[in-house]
Amino acid sequence: MQRRKFLTTATVAGILATSAKSLFGYTAAKVGFVLKKGKNRFNEHTMLIGNSPVDIKVSGKDTGGALTISEYTGFAKGGPPLHIHPLQDEVFYILEGEHLFQLGDRQFHLKQGDTVFIPRNTPHAPAQLSEKGKYLFFFTPSGKMEDFFRALSALKKDATSADAVKIFEDHDMKIVGPPLSVK
Repeated sequence: MQRRKFLTTATVAGILATSAKSLFGYTAAKVGFVLKKGKNRFNEHTMLIGNSPVDIKVSGKDTGGALTISEYTGFAKGGPPLHIHPLQDEVFYILEGEHLFQLGDRQFHLKQGDTVFIPRNTPHAPAQLSEKGKYLFFFTPSGKMEDFFRALSALKKDATSADAVKIFEDHDMKIVGPPLSVK
């Protein structure tokens, strides 16, 4: 019986590994890479909340869609609305500043070195409390998150809240509440 279970598991793992292209639209990189400090994967900065860049460090294109790692450097207090990712788990690792995170109905004050894990379908919102903040954030699987940040960055100054809601929905997310209040 154990042999059958092993063979079944090995077969399924092999099928999934070879079908990454069909599942996520691309295959994993065959060669590793190094990014120097201040650099990003594709020489592009997506800007949020004014002049706050989100830099892709490891792309879903590198991982067969399994993982995206980005770095956010915030130059303004605040954050996105309370939202859910039905298809991704998310992890934040705080590099600098003070941040408030809401997970469901709980709130956490986080500082440098702290980590927060957010399972898919969990209402959550980060908010930067300090004048400057920085964190790494991870999505697994990658989904449409890289394109989400590009779309937000492209929003015009006269965009409406309906425009933002549509961007969230187009990238498999749902807004479920307002941003956290920051003083």
